Amino acid sequence: MISNPVPTAIAGQKYISLTTFRKSGVGVATPVWFGEQAGKLYVMSRSDSGKSKRVRNNPEVKLAPCTMRGKVTGPEFPAHARIMTAEESALGRDAVRAKYWLARIPFLWSKDNIYFEISF
Repeated sequence: MISNPVPTAIAGQKYISLTTFRKSGVGVATPVWFGEQAGKLYVMSRSDSGKSKRVRNNPEVKLAPCTMRGKVTGPEFPAHARIMTAEESALGRDAVRAKYWLARIPFLWSKDNIYFEISF
């Protein structure tokens, strides 16, 4: 899959709305922190969260810039999410930690966290 660069409406935002899809096709939007690196986005989640389960079942997602509370503030973009392996997770973790200082505090985050790599 050839990756396109991160859309300018999303690049540099503080939060994005990540919409994942249930088996029924219904979208579930969640505001998330994200890191950017080399034309891809990285999002942290717990391995047992709803969005992680939905990405396992359907990697097609939609992204839009949003506020901290999830109010969409710009256009929506289709994308593809991939759950990173444990070995690859350091790249996602570093991208998120570089952007958000709270992500650097180890006791706030679970050891069960996983990272999604999102490409356009």
